[in-house]
Amino acid sequence: MSTLVSLVAGVAFGLALAAPPGPMNAVIAEESVLRGWLSGFLAGLGAATADFIFFLLAVAGVVTFVRQSALVTGVMVGLGGILMLYFAYGAVAGVRETFTDADAALDESSRGFRKAFVLALTNPYQIVFWLTVGVGLLEPGTLDALAPLSEALSGLLVVETGSPALLVGLFVGIGVWVTGFPAALVGAQRRVDRLAPAVAGLSALVLTGFGVFYLVRAVETLSAV
Repeated sequence: MSTLVSLVAGVAFGLALAAPPGPMNAVIAEESVLRGWLSGFLAGLGAATADFIFFLLAVAGVVTFVRQSALVTGVMVGLGGILMLYFAYGAVAGVRETFTDADAALDESSRGFRKAFVLALTNPYQIVFWLTVGVGLLEPGTLDALAPLSEALSGLLVVETGSPALLVGLFVGIGVWVTGFPAALVGAQRRVDRLAPAVAGLSALVLTGFGVFYLVRAVETLSAV
């Protein structure tokens, strides 16, 4: 029973990591609507691949080193901000495209993987997740998830951190999102072709906002070194 609970909790953690609105989902949305499901899925796969690399680095202890170095953290956050602004420019360039136009350029689908992968490696949200929650999930122990809400709920939902079931569930949750989110967007777009420019424009705004925000955070972090 505890294995099943840990597996379900892992799926929930994976969805919590992948689903929130932000720069990665902006890229997935742009690729899905402009170039089809495959491109959106590959973009999501690129982000998930970066998560897997962070997972391996966390296991190796590298994440702990990054957490302790303000200089390394500041540089990575700053690089992430610059990349977001660069991809925002690309999104603006795609505002005039439609799903039909982009469907003819199916061979460009792999571009979504490369874009999302590079961006995810410097995405502060994913970095912070693996510096905090991710490290905690890897350490052997137990987590009484409902205990903080009420003493009466204590012991009802105990998750085994560091267990294979929890870690497998984490990446299953990410997989569910990167598969289903592009499919939902493409399905909606096929009904309303005007959605493509709107998504591209919204993607550009989101990436620009996050890019500026992270550049400011990088400057603040580096100035304190």
